Amino acid sequence: MDTQMILRYLTDLSAHNDREWYHAHKTEYQQANAQFEALVQELILRISEFDSSVLGHAPKELTFKLVRDTRFSHDKSPYNPAFRAHISSMGKLPIPVGYYLMIKPGGQSFLGGGLFADIFKDATRMVRDHISTHGAQWEEIIAAPAFQAHFTVGGTKLKKVPAEYDPDHPQAEYLKHKSWYLEYPIADAELSGGAAFLSKAAELFRLMKPFNDYLNAALASFKMPER
Repeated sequence: MDTQMILRYLTDLSAHNDREWYHAHKTEYQQANAQFEALVQELILRISEFDSSVLGHAPKELTFKLVRDTRFSHDKSPYNPAFRAHISSMGKLPIPVGYYLMIKPGGQSFLGGGLFADIFKDATRMVRDHISTHGAQWEEIIAAPAFQAHFTVGGTKLKKVPAEYDPDHPQAEYLKHKSWYLEYPIADAELSGGAAFLSKAAELFRLMKPFNDYLNAALASFKMPER
């Protein structure tokens, strides 16, 4: 897998973000995308060593398109110059949560875990309920030294704890959240060393697993809305 090819293509796309350039360089896209899928396949195998639930999905089932929905955006650039993938037991669906990778040159790449989506009210309620009743377990996960050395829990949040929860709960700050996720930034230079990056990514995803497991326990009965 050639991570340099991935970075080079995305850098060029960022500099020429228009449909004419994209279609004129379709071969370069296909080559870079093949390298990204090879990277995702390697990550699946590495992750499966501590989380076998991710097996059974082809890399192309886990990746996202470059095309942007510009209907409600001031930025009308047609493409997002980033390769992205979500690796979980149910593929790239946001729930159950899994392991997220975004490669975007210019210091915008990151490894992620947890629940990024905040549009599912049932999911938000389920996680809040779980934190409310299993606060000690949540604290044990996020207070672990290895966790704190690498991660901070992010997510959209309210200004106050919702009325149905105790504002004095030990985990009150996390009850304000509508989403709960982790982001670990990856520099372009780190991505350039393919083998070393794979090892680092697998280790970071391993450290994320208890966090993901906690959220997935909370979301066990969640059903994705039908389209």
